[in-house]
Parts: sequence; C-alpha cells; structure tokens
Amino acid sequence: MTDSLRHDPAGPVLITGGYGTVGAEIARMAAVDAPVLLTGRSPERGRALAAELGGEVRAWNLGDPAPFSAGVRAVINSVNDPDDRVLRAAVTAGVPYVDITRWTARLQRAVTVAALLRPTAPVLLSSAWMGGVVSLVAASLAAELGGAERVETAVRWDMADRAGADSVEFMDRLGVGFEVVDGGRRRLAAPLTDSRSVLIGGTPVRVARIDTPEQFTLPLTLGTTTAATRIGFSSPAATRALLALRGTGFFRWAGGERWAPARRALLHSPGEGGTALLRVDVSHQGRELGATVTDPRGQSHLTAVGALLGLRRVLGTDGYPAPAGVVFPEQHPAPAHATDLLAAQGVALAVDRSACEGEAAA
Repeated sequence: MTDSLRHDPAGPVLITGGYGTVGAEIARMAAVDAPVLLTGRSPERGRALAAELGGEVRAWNLGDPAPFSAGVRAVINSVNDPDDRVLRAAVTAGVPYVDITRWTARLQRAVTVAALLRPTAPVLLSSAWMGGVVSLVAASLAAELGGAERVETAVRWDMADRAGADSVEFMDRLGVGFEVVDGGRRRLAAPLTDSRSVLIGGTPVRVARIDTPEQFTLPLTLGTTTAATRIGFSSPAATRALLALRGTGFFRWAGGERWAPARRALLHSPGEGGTALLRVDVSHQGRELGATVTDPRGQSHLTAVGALLGLRRVLGTDGYPAPAGVVFPEQHPAPAHATDLLAAQGVALAVDRSACEGEAAA
C-alpha cells in the first residue's frame, strides 16, 4: 500500500467515512471552520452532502489496496481502520490526526504503531465513549477534585437512536474478556457482568460492564485506581434479554463470524433518532462529583461533538497549543474549558455537587 498524504495547512480536513451516520455529523461541524474532504467506499453516496458543504468527496476503500493521496490540513478517522492505513498515512506525512473508532485492543496497537513511526504532528486517539466526551468529563471532574481514584461511567443506549455499522462493530465484543483496573489491580473482566442500577437523568437504568478504551487510558493518564464503564438500554426488556443471553453463554459460543449477523441484529436496530444520555462519577480522597451528559440529538451527534473538540485540540484552535506526539482526550490542558464548549453544540452537562457540599458541611 502506498497511500500518500501531504500536510497542507490551507487544505481541507479529511474525514474518512465522512458521509456515514457519524461522519456526516462531523462533516457538518468541521465545515464551519474549514473545507472538508469526505472519503469512503461509495463516494456517490456522499456527493449531495459534499455539495451542501462546499466540499469534495473521493473514494478511499480501506479494504482495497488502491493507493490514496491528498494534501490535507488534518485527518479525522471515523471508520474502522483494521490495517492502520489512515493512521500510518497521516503520521508519516506529519498531518494532525484524530481517531474516534477503535476498541481497546486496536487502540493499544495504534499507540504502538504511532510511537514507532515517531509522529511529528499530534495523534489524538479519542475512541473513548462518544468520541472522548466521557474522558473529557472525567478529567474535568478530576481537576475540580484534585485527582480521580475512581471513575464510574454509566451509559443509557437509546434503542430509538440512529447507529452506524461501525458503532455496532465497536460494541460487538460481548464474548471477549477485557483487562480492567479495580482497586489498583489489573484483572480480566467479562462483558455484561457486575450489573447494577444507576440513576441516569433521573431514571434508574440497569447497566453492566462493557469494553471501552477509557478503562485502559484513565489509569495511565489520571492515575485512576478503578475505572469502570457500564451500559444499559432505554428498553429494560432489551437489557434483561442481553443479560440473560450472557448467562447462557451465547456470546462465547456464538463469537465467530458465522454468528455475527445474529449478534449484531441484537444491537443494531436503528430508529429515526433518540437522546444520548450518560453519567460520569469521579471520587478522590472521600469526595465525589457526578455529571450527567444529555444530547437530545443522539449518540451520533455527541460522538461528532467529541471529534470536533478533538480536531480543535490537534490544530491548537481551542485556545491552547496543540499537543505533541500521541495523546488521549483527557490530557487536555484545561478539560473544564473543553467541556464548556459542549453547550455550544447543544449538549447539556449537569454537574451534581451534592456529595461534595455535604462533605464540606460535615
């Protein structure tokens, strides 16, 4: 493969999968500040969007060895990149790069690949839940508390929401164990275990563990000794069904490609749109802060907001110098400032300080 990107500070922002469910949301946001170049396997599907945004659409099929070349300002990768083609092309060319679509194992590999290539431009691996929004919120709460020994995230997945194929592939690892840090010790966790009821946006939601990259990165960046992300569904019946299937061992014995359509049908029933809703709780030295994130435009929009904040971070247009080398979203120099920008995109962040206030009164 001889993909060849060239860094052009006056060029467009390249968005892989730029006309997909999440990519189109990113493209509309990014086009406010810069021209956009949308790529994918079927460029004809993106022509109307490119025309609407005054941008360009071109073919780049990551499963086809045909090389791709372009001069670009930055890259946002919003599709699965199993062979690291987009990552390698961007890092080799010294192009600022944001990635929002890697599960933990692939993110760990990306760290290695990027480090070996010795990047001269920022590489932001922002695949934590919702394009790194969870990590930014956790870092903001940790900054207020002075640290973060424990970070607990609970997500309510809206069954009526739109979801792209890559989002479902991200979640389709319910039969694969993953490493977590609990109480400062590393151990293997099984998906859909350790369930509990969490109040999210005023509604109790049954949630259980899922493999997400912030559970890997937060212990490295914030010194978190326990990091746990759990997910539940807007339909309690759907949550109960998944937990019951996990109990039968379905996700273990049906883990191969033969059963992939059946597994993904359980997760991929996209509707016309729903509300993205999640809660992040951080504790440090006996003090606690919680925050609820609500995006009425859904999880695709919230993920795109995370990508937009990532783009501004690697370009240094968020009011702070661009980072150097490989970084994660929670390493923002002023995470509270970053989360303040959520409101400008229609995302509500409600911080619950009652636990801290009660501790102060005591």
